[in-house]
Amino acid sequence: MITAVPEGNLTTDEFIKEVGLYVRENVNLSELSDDELYSSIQKIVVHKTENTMFSIDDKVDITENVYSSIRGLGILDIIMKDDSITEIMINGHKKIWIEKNGVIKKLDNSFESEKHLEDTIQRIVSSAGREVNQSNPIVDTRLPDGSRVNVVLPPVSLDGPIVTIRKFSRTPMTMEQLIANGSINEAAADMLKLLVKAKYNIFISGGTGSGKTTFLNALSDYIPEGERVITIEDSAELQINKIKNLVRLETRNANTSGSGEIPIRELIRSSLRMRPERIIVGEVRGAEALDMLSAMNTGHDGSLSTGHANTASDMLFRLETMVLSGSDLPLAAVRNQIASAVDIVVHLSRMRDHTRKVTEITQITGIENGEIQTSPLYVFEETEESTGDKVCGELKRTKNKLFSDIKLHRSGIKIVL
Repeated sequence: MITAVPEGNLTTDEFIKEVGLYVRENVNLSELSDDELYSSIQKIVVHKTENTMFSIDDKVDITENVYSSIRGLGILDIIMKDDSITEIMINGHKKIWIEKNGVIKKLDNSFESEKHLEDTIQRIVSSAGREVNQSNPIVDTRLPDGSRVNVVLPPVSLDGPIVTIRKFSRTPMTMEQLIANGSINEAAADMLKLLVKAKYNIFISGGTGSGKTTFLNALSDYIPEGERVITIEDSAELQINKIKNLVRLETRNANTSGSGEIPIRELIRSSLRMRPERIIVGEVRGAEALDMLSAMNTGHDGSLSTGHANTASDMLFRLETMVLSGSDLPLAAVRNQIASAVDIVVHLSRMRDHTRKVTEITQITGIENGEIQTSPLYVFEETEESTGDKVCGELKRTKNKLFSDIKLHRSGIKIVL
């Protein structure tokens, strides 16, 4: 970071803004390529810092800051370089909050103006082929590195543009890393590995920020390499690298005239005509749950998905609600669909000490008296060492055996779980 202070009583931020203003007023930006613009800024910075105490590293940082403010994402480029930051929350151009190492704090930095923030938003959104404006003020999109972005503009947001970025690691989290972090133990991971290979349908549930997508990425590593897998997401963020025959689909919002929308439901239906061996839906939120369950019930075993819920049982209730929101099926039929489609629910929790853990692995055993029946296979139990600030405990195997081992036998796995 820049530590020197320029002459003329300007702060470093003010100096960067002054150079940026000079570049915008004196350089024909539309005629220069990215490399040519960077070179021009570099020369201007060298000239303007001749009589200052800036080091070579400082001048490089100034050049990058100015370039980012014009062609990049401005201050976001700098924040995004910090791998320890997992979430960026922009509440108007003057307020930037981050989550770093599980702790949320406000940054001293800010955008130059609301217009600068709006320009940055348009760069983000347009690069992913999306649109956001006053008539369409809410959009979900992504950055080139896969990080998830949500944008809300005025008049919906009352205090200026709101941007929330969920950063993704440059290297996907593996199950081995999750074990090392204490998110799951080796025995439970080994069991899930067998269940994935045997094509059990698995739902991953949890609250916001509990690590559902991260866990889904890690779990997908257990899918045999030779299978044809189709992923379906609102904003493409899954990082599945081991599957060669991979088809990635992403929804599309309606354009400014209200047409052209392609929702998850349509993508799921279309995917069934692509000869998938597995379908992975990044997250189900609404009526598309019925299409997902239908796919699971019509020969597409081994499908994976995630959903927001407070417990594993709550995930099943939420699935009921989602299906009912888009169909006129009776509740009994919906519950039968869920019970016959979903085999396993893995529930994740963000604990009070900001750690993320698998707290329950539950199997669906059928329908009894009109209710979906479940049986836990693993349950997280806290120990006496836990305090208000730190969670200590273990994911323990229950005495319940795997209810249905048919898929294990079909896949040639003869281990008793």
